[in-house]
Amino acid sequence: MTRTPAPVRPPVVLTVAGSDSGGGAGIQADLKTIEAGGAFGTSAITSVTAQNTTGVASTHVLPTDEIRAQLSAVLEDFAVAGLKTGMLATAEVVDLVAGTVADVDAPAVVDPVMVAESGDRLLEAEAEAAYADLVAEATLVTPNADEARVLTDVDVEDAESAAAAGETLLEMGADAALVTGGHLGGEAVLDTLVTPETVETVRHERVDTDATHGSGCTLSAAVATRLASGDDLPTSVRSGIDLLDRAVRYPIDVGRGPGAVHHTVALRDRAARQPTAERVAEVVRQFVDRDVSPLVPEVGMNVVGATPYAEVPGECAAVEGRITRTLSGVAPNRGVRFGASSHVARFLLAAREVDPDLQFAVNCRFDDDVEAALPALAGPVAEFDREAQPPEVAEREGSTMGWAARQALAGGETPVAVLDRGAVGKEAILKLLAADTATLADRTDTLLEAVRG
Repeated sequence: MTRTPAPVRPPVVLTVAGSDSGGGAGIQADLKTIEAGGAFGTSAITSVTAQNTTGVASTHVLPTDEIRAQLSAVLEDFAVAGLKTGMLATAEVVDLVAGTVADVDAPAVVDPVMVAESGDRLLEAEAEAAYADLVAEATLVTPNADEARVLTDVDVEDAESAAAAGETLLEMGADAALVTGGHLGGEAVLDTLVTPETVETVRHERVDTDATHGSGCTLSAAVATRLASGDDLPTSVRSGIDLLDRAVRYPIDVGRGPGAVHHTVALRDRAARQPTAERVAEVVRQFVDRDVSPLVPEVGMNVVGATPYAEVPGECAAVEGRITRTLSGVAPNRGVRFGASSHVARFLLAAREVDPDLQFAVNCRFDDDVEAALPALAGPVAEFDREAQPPEVAEREGSTMGWAARQALAGGETPVAVLDRGAVGKEAILKLLAADTATLADRTDTLLEAVRG
């Protein structure tokens, strides 16, 4: 019997940009990001570059007629729901693309690519002036600080000057502007979204890495994909910034240079959820079989597993209602789900800021018997003092665990366990950490046998 096809109908996004032979930026980065975001990626290649993670060796701009032919081929066949531009190289190409964007009834994100992350120039000087017409057609323009300076003559040094540059871009005709702050210094990255109604600054912690190749392409492609999917502009921008933050936090270590951002990181994170939950559930079954009741604290025990790309408690699998002691041993109150843990999950996530290989944790009771059994773990046991936490940490809801994990892991060597002796109204707890569930189960079993012995 012949099977009936079951077609899917994703929104179509068109990217007009240069090709990066190294795969980290340009058309390659755009298409990876678009497909990972649930849309169908089409392209018009403006130039071919010979580049890799170390730099750009050469650039060849395609004839304008060939670029026009690619645009026509896509637009005649596909209902393009979103469009983005990248490397355009020459004034002639910029003019062609500006005219095309004006004729397409779809949101357009303009990434004014002028200089590669390596410092190589990707835009002719005379083409800079031609960008005015393209900016005027943009739903959103996404310059970094250097590009904003070229387009607006505003020196972008902070959120205030970024807002001024954004206002100038709106005066040039753009519907909105996102001035990105990755190129500026400071512990935090400030991205400033300027619309006719609001100015919003999105702050996120800077990641200490040089592997940012393709960051601008990935951000603009992610925003264009969300707009094509029907999200409004502020939601699309925040989604794109969140994706890029994670893509930079978990870069792809390829090539002899710094590497590239992880364009499909959100897709990989979703794919890791089910296996992570299954591993947590298997540990819980082992704990029930082994009867770990001597290690269960009064508040209950929880096993927490973070996906390899987890950044928030909702991306950590844990036992809903925790594991508690019963008349016959221990039992989970309910099943494993994501977001079921707050306390242990926040601790694990903060520990991952220091050692990203950590993926699993379990909280155990701490008393004299457990303290006497700690040498059996055959590894470093760290401790933190709740009395030493700064007042601003103690007063901010949910921040103690993050502070505690950073204190405990500050010594450099990742501990096998972290001790919290508690305080008034806070039970003493021992947390075991591990990169995999086999190690977590072994450490828990070792501690259990030592306590029983």
